[in-house]
Amino acid sequence: MDRYKELQELIESLESDFNKFYQKGNKTAGVRLRKQMQTLRQFAKKVRNEVQEINQRNS
Repeated sequence: MDRYKELQELIESLESDFNKFYQKGNKTAGVRLRKQMQTLRQFAKKVRNEVQEINQRNS
C-alpha cells in the first residue's frame, strides 16, 4: 500500500499547477506540470515493473 500512497501524493502535488495552467493560462505552471507528468510516468513504469516481477516470482 505504500506505492498507492506515493501515487496519491504525486497526483495531489499536480493539482495546483493543473489549475494554474488550465484555468489561468500560466505558462510557467505548464512547464512545471510537464516535468511533474514525466515524474508520474517514471513512477508508473517502476510500479509496472515491480508488479511484473512479483507475478513472475509467484508463477
